[in-house]
Amino acid sequence: MLGSTHGTLTSDLRARVVACGEQHRDAVHDAASHTASDGDTDVSGRPLYAPVPDLDRFFRPASVAVVGASDAEGRPNTGITRQLIAWADRVGARLHPVHPVRTHVFGLPCAPSVKALPEPVDLAVLLVGDPLPLIDELADAKVKFAVAFASGYAETGEEGAAAQARLAAAVERAGVRLLGPNTNLNAFEEFRDDLDGPAIALITQSGHQGRPVFTLQQLGVRLSHWAPTGNEADLETADFISYFAERPEVGAIACYVEGLKDGRSFLLAADRAARRGVPVVAVKVGRTEAGARMAASHTGKLTGADQVVDAAMRQYGVIRVDGLDELQDTSALLARARKPLADGVVVYSISGGTGAHFSDLATAAGLRLPRLSEGKQAELHQWIPEYLSVANPVDNGGHPVGDWRGRKIIDAILADPEVGVLICPITGPFPPMSDKLAEDLVAAAEATDKLVCVVWGSPVGTEEAYRTTLLGSSRVATFRTFANCITAVRAYLDHHRFASSYLSPFDEAPRTPSPSFRKARALLRPGAQLSEHAAKQLLRAYGIRVPREQLVTSAAASVRAAALVGYPVVMKASGARLAHKTELGLVKVGLTSASQVRDAYRELTDVARYEEVELDGVLVCQMVEQGVEMVVGVTQDVLFGPTVTVGLGGVLVEVLRDAAVRVPPFGEGQARAMLDELRGRALLDGVRGGPPLDVDALVEVVLRVQRMALELGDELVELDVNPLMVLPRGQGAVALDALAVCR
Repeated sequence: MLGSTHGTLTSDLRARVVACGEQHRDAVHDAASHTASDGDTDVSGRPLYAPVPDLDRFFRPASVAVVGASDAEGRPNTGITRQLIAWADRVGARLHPVHPVRTHVFGLPCAPSVKALPEPVDLAVLLVGDPLPLIDELADAKVKFAVAFASGYAETGEEGAAAQARLAAAVERAGVRLLGPNTNLNAFEEFRDDLDGPAIALITQSGHQGRPVFTLQQLGVRLSHWAPTGNEADLETADFISYFAERPEVGAIACYVEGLKDGRSFLLAADRAARRGVPVVAVKVGRTEAGARMAASHTGKLTGADQVVDAAMRQYGVIRVDGLDELQDTSALLARARKPLADGVVVYSISGGTGAHFSDLATAAGLRLPRLSEGKQAELHQWIPEYLSVANPVDNGGHPVGDWRGRKIIDAILADPEVGVLICPITGPFPPMSDKLAEDLVAAAEATDKLVCVVWGSPVGTEEAYRTTLLGSSRVATFRTFANCITAVRAYLDHHRFASSYLSPFDEAPRTPSPSFRKARALLRPGAQLSEHAAKQLLRAYGIRVPREQLVTSAAASVRAAALVGYPVVMKASGARLAHKTELGLVKVGLTSASQVRDAYRELTDVARYEEVELDGVLVCQMVEQGVEMVVGVTQDVLFGPTVTVGLGGVLVEVLRDAAVRVPPFGEGQARAMLDELRGRALLDGVRGGPPLDVDALVEVVLRVQRMALELGDELVELDVNPLMVLPRGQGAVALDALAVCR
């Protein structure tokens, strides 16, 4: 298929997308929707589905050993032991203190070692400075899980990283699953058990950063689990995402991520959550160089290129937010709100100024605020004075909210089929109005399946209308700032839009190499950069169109080649270590005669000798002019492996920096989404009277380059197709230049 002519690949993919979409809609919440078994691998031998670790016995063990338990006052282990005893009692676990010299700890019989315990244990909590010597003993005792609090590992530098590697290797050999090192007691916190509804499951690498989410319980939001992953020598963020996505009580997963242990594992876990329709909301630090350095020093992990991380998260529906306040508000909304019935947002307020301000911010953030119909406006004007605008935002003028009219207005807005979300910003408490308004909003929310949001703007937060009326409702989503409300509502609508059409890229990933792979691999030169001519042969192997061209080694041969290629021609020096030819004066454009070609050959070879550039010849190429120059490339990311980039190309590619990136595998939909992210996207539709360009051909090139990246893996360090000339619609796309670097 990859060797076919333009148009075939995209039409085939489109047919598969439609078919898979129909299957997916019937099975979006069914783990059995995988089209293959969890043991499947892709063309490079990597797994296609995330394993789900059985963590039930970690969070709800039948028996627990506390190694290094203490009841001596003033010792750090004493406080930890006391907390673990209380936790074991809450979860119904039998706790066994372990200490080499003590006979009892807090009145409980104490064993001298794990192997001397009276029964097998599910979980061993290691309160020791060096857990490594204990790992084999845990394996012999058939311990399933262990927690290591000890610090001084990868977060401290190279020596600590080496110690952590030894610990990870020992754990893998022993078959014990380890949380930590450098973790804390967050997994053993006391969770409220009197709250109903879907819960938030929390994952943090820095325990303190999870505190704002954990305290949501004080506002009536249920939390089910907290996984403080620490340095992730073994169990990692991806393991807990996969596990939580399968838990029926989990409505959303909230993550604070400083560094990803393995990009592929994270994407597989995100894919599992997306298949199940479980939203994942994440703060991922490292957007700036300073943030990335801090994250590495704290967790000992690489953060990777933030643009790639950001794109990979979007690709799999992970909702990335910037602050802990956004994390808690967005997670709470996504966990509790029902699926939207429409994507229209109506802003309803006491004050016209408040409504206008909020509407401006919401529209700028991409929310759709539909104009209410003339009939709906007439209905609202039964209760709202005619001189006030009710088109959206709806301004009630204040007085109607204080009597029976307030509820009528809210119900009328929510009855509009185009409205899926009603947002009411209350900038400050004014009890004659705000208290009654809050009561009406809560009552209306209980009677509808649509989302009702309130922004309570008072900085005090002790008002009865806020603390009791609004926070006492499980159906109203209450926020304290405009920005957090808008962020959360946008994430809510985006998540359900994404989930309704999600097609797992891993279902479409190639399992076996194509004939193109065998041709292409034979062209690679280990450890070398290919010449332009050789790189174009690589593209040809994958069915990517290149200009007519010939490689020549004499002036006479260049004239013969030009006649065969057809005037006008372009001539370029070609060499294995030659990257930026234009800057060196090694490109001649628009040659129209034999004498020009002959002179150009001599000039190019003279310049190459002067610049001490080794050539394998001179390319005589077909000249392609009409179109837009794009760039399509492959690079190796330290976390995710091969990534594919598309953007505006040509000589200004590094200046414009208008590009989008994805992590393979991905389908046609994601390839088109990449184009839609470009600031210069309009150029492809035709500007200033120019014809629309062949977007389908560009998408096909992106998909073929992706197949190349998947099949060649890390053997292809870098590929740069620049410029890729995208021609008018129906005429295809031509790779005018290419650079490839082999491992």
